[in-house]
Amino acid sequence: MPTTSQAKGKTVQEHPSGDPRFKMIDRALKRSHYQQDALIEVLHTAQETFGYLTEDLLIYVAQQLKLPPSWVYGVATFYHFFSMKPQGVHSCVVCLGTACYVKRASDIVTSLKAEYGVDPGQTTPDGQLSVSAARCVGSCGLAPVVVIDGAIVGKEAHEATIERVRKLVKGGSNGSTSKTSIEEAKAS
Repeated sequence: MPTTSQAKGKTVQEHPSGDPRFKMIDRALKRSHYQQDALIEVLHTAQETFGYLTEDLLIYVAQQLKLPPSWVYGVATFYHFFSMKPQGVHSCVVCLGTACYVKRASDIVTSLKAEYGVDPGQTTPDGQLSVSAARCVGSCGLAPVVVIDGAIVGKEAHEATIERVRKLVKGGSNGSTSKTSIEEAKAS
């Protein structure tokens, strides 16, 4: 049974796990009035808070929104921006939409696999880099496009991508990504 605590004269029920991060999810649920059509927003909050979506998180969200767990799982696995496993310190998303694919974005994926030994959807064993693919990032005029630590880089060649990622991974051992390191990687 969940424990309770007093907050400003009100009894507040704590999450059974005792994990304070669930308060962020509860705020998103309350903000959306527990409406089922807020599922994606709530899942975004859960992923931002926990780093990725676990089975327990999906079940919790499903219960709170009174949705079948299979529905919540289906939404979480359908959209590429949700992750069901821990992500690396750095990320590299390669767009494989039509324009990017025609301009040889697959060469970028092949180079990343050769350099780091991971396919899209995987993270390096040291946890430094997650590689993923997207069907379209909406920047077709810049094809081929990669998104490195949230920064869109267009008209990218596979050699340049490898060099940018090398610099970030080499300089990012402290677990944080600074705007400066992204800008330095872009400049090369």
